[in-house]
Amino acid sequence: MNDPSSDDYAKRLKPGIFARLRGNFLAGLIIVAPIGLTIWLIWTVVGWVDSWVWPFVPQAYQPEALVNFWLGREPGNEVTINVRGVGVVIFLIFTILVGWIGKGLIGRSFLGIGERLVDRMPVVRSIYNAVKQIAETVFSQRDTSFDKACLVEYPRRGIWAIAFISTNAKGEIDAKLSDGEAIVTVFLPTTPNPTSGFLLFLPQRDVQPLDMSVEDAAKLVISAGLVYPNGKESLETHNPTD
Repeated sequence: MNDPSSDDYAKRLKPGIFARLRGNFLAGLIIVAPIGLTIWLIWTVVGWVDSWVWPFVPQAYQPEALVNFWLGREPGNEVTINVRGVGVVIFLIFTILVGWIGKGLIGRSFLGIGERLVDRMPVVRSIYNAVKQIAETVFSQRDTSFDKACLVEYPRRGIWAIAFISTNAKGEIDAKLSDGEAIVTVFLPTTPNPTSGFLLFLPQRDVQPLDMSVEDAAKLVISAGLVYPNGKESLETHNPTD
């Protein structure tokens, strides 16, 4: 019978070199992957914006041409550089100027004339209005975010799913469905892609609000239940020790 205090037993319990290497690799991957993916995503987006902006900038005013002009380089002996990110700065300045002009009286007048012209174009009108509504929803400075996370019974009774409370139903939907009780607008996301899902209109009694934040609920949905917010605290709350 093995003695737990013996050296042989301790050696058998000690993980091998490959197990330790595997553990270190996974630990490093958890640290490196988010940083690397974030840097890659930012670098890719910046490059995409640059590639979209630079064709609108005259060749004489692009960074490479300006550097060669300042250095006095002759054609055939130019310096080749890749100044990534300058296009993003130009795009930001241009967008700020457009926003500043658009908020003024003259800008609003021109914008109104342009939208009236677009409204006369059948296909263009549909595309423009759809993109405008999406942009106003995403970039609006008004409070358009979800209020709370909640639980709803979906796709049938007895099965619960995480959803997000948007607001109370309004207009025709509220008039058709309301029977003296508030109708809640709920977005039910899919896993692991929360950008798609289902829009539900439920009576207030069928919606169970959660104490967790919207961000924590989104993490739970994206991770398919693997990242549980405050799991230890919740376990201690619902299963107190005697």
